[in-house]
Amino acid sequence: MRLKNIPGSREVIADSCFVIHDPEEYRGKWKNLFGNDYPLHIEIGMGKGKFIMGMAELHPDVNYVGIEKYSSVLLRAIQKMEEVELPNVKFIRMDAEDLTKVFGRGEAGRIYLNFSDPWPKDRHAKRRLPSRQFLGRYDEILEKDGRVEFKTDNRKLFEFALGELEPAGWRLEEKTFDLHGDERLMQGNVMTEYEERFSSAGNPICKYIISR
Repeated sequence: MRLKNIPGSREVIADSCFVIHDPEEYRGKWKNLFGNDYPLHIEIGMGKGKFIMGMAELHPDVNYVGIEKYSSVLLRAIQKMEEVELPNVKFIRMDAEDLTKVFGRGEAGRIYLNFSDPWPKDRHAKRRLPSRQFLGRYDEILEKDGRVEFKTDNRKLFEFALGELEPAGWRLEEKTFDLHGDERLMQGNVMTEYEERFSSAGNPICKYIISR
């Protein structure tokens, strides 16, 4: 369950130097914002920021942009950044449907989807982040050899995601229905808050890595 309506969260976000408030201005120019030529990786639906900040600490030679739709959740990530202040992480508050307005063609090297909203009703399938509609957006902003990595504890959502690959023209590179039981794929794995909670409860974590 996501946090809801924390008073003052929007004001904190508006004042934060860790949040990019006019991301469309950096479309095709994210390297200028970070001031280097490092690869750009994006997490969509970053939650409270544990994963993206953990990745940024492990990989200082990669620039990370975390996208979060909900102000009350983004607030928590900002609070964490105020304690650590990682130079290779920026946040955006936005809806993922606007990805192609914010990132240029071939600009990103990797996209991470972690424990995304399953949107369980069939009529909402196109809102699911691993849907063919979103895969089309990822295809536009990813570089030629770019990858999408998706983790979830929702088996039904994962099976839906697998079924979207062929119609959308994507290729499955790696797949597991039990990430934490896969010694090879667990190498370098950074857990999200949800992953810690679900795996400690005994829920298997599914993961895929895909390319075009």
